[in-house]
Amino acid sequence: MTRALRSLGFLTIGLFDRENPRAGHETTLSIIERGERLGFDSAWLRDRHLQYGISSPVAVLAAASQRTSRIRLGTAVIPLGWENPLRLAEDLATVDVLSGGRLEPGFSVGPPPRLDDVAHALYPDTVEHEDFGYERLARLRRFIAGDAVSARAGTEGIEEYSERVEPHAAGLSDRLWYGAGSAASAGWAAGNGFHLLTSSVVQAGETTDFDREQYAQIRLYRDAHPDGEKARVSQGLVVIPTDSATPEQRARYVAYADARRGRVGIPHGPRGLLFAEDLVGSSEQIAERLLSSRSYPEVDEVAFALPFDFAPDDYAQILEDIAGRLGPLLGWRAAAV
Repeated sequence: MTRALRSLGFLTIGLFDRENPRAGHETTLSIIERGERLGFDSAWLRDRHLQYGISSPVAVLAAASQRTSRIRLGTAVIPLGWENPLRLAEDLATVDVLSGGRLEPGFSVGPPPRLDDVAHALYPDTVEHEDFGYERLARLRRFIAGDAVSARAGTEGIEEYSERVEPHAAGLSDRLWYGAGSAASAGWAAGNGFHLLTSSVVQAGETTDFDREQYAQIRLYRDAHPDGEKARVSQGLVVIPTDSATPEQRARYVAYADARRGRVGIPHGPRGLLFAEDLVGSSEQIAERLLSSRSYPEVDEVAFALPFDFAPDDYAQILEDIAGRLGPLLGWRAAAV
């Protein structure tokens, strides 16, 4: 069964120059504004720490919430090893209130990469006591949902205190995603009621075929989730339509994909990570590839990933072709703007 695409989104890392960071952040906000004008349903930000990509997606989405009115705003994903769940719950709730209930936060768990390099700065006194597992995410959700975080509430002098995170963002706890890359994490997300973000990287299982492994993880998730076939799953592949691209752009896009093709079909690192092939070509060619795959027909939401280091004009062309040509070929209808 192929599901008609009902939610079309895009994902960006938001690169910036070390000496002029504002320009890159402004470009990211402009991309989100363009996405809303084109009718996209959602815009998602990656999270990059100690790199030249967005380190605080929640802050950037707060700004985006004031420049847009309809498009949903997501994170794919916030690695919780870098975060205090209570403080993050306050930030997320605040942005959701500012956006009018449009926030769709996605998370991952586990210790921060290169923890030894940053532990002295991130957790100088407590690193050996930190729980970087699923309980950290469960705690965040409880705080967002409104569970008590303090035994003290009411009026004290001229100050009034709440027992829960304020502001309270009603409904936000039902819009939380988990970025799963393995069968185990997909199963956990299903059993704990999180929506599933699956990307262009999965962990190898029975094969080294990315499409087969992603399909197996999606099926495991749907089979284990209480909502079954209605459970929300979003797929995030790198998709580069060339319909309106200039010859120079087409040549660069093909060269980009060619340079990354050698990693496809080979498990990488101790976890055996598999990478999807980047899809470059006309919208008709890309639609045919997606519809003939195993995994894409299992989803009805996508957040197509924009390549990390392209120019703003490239992103504009890619987004316009996705919204104007590829999306309709996949059964999607643009939102009213």
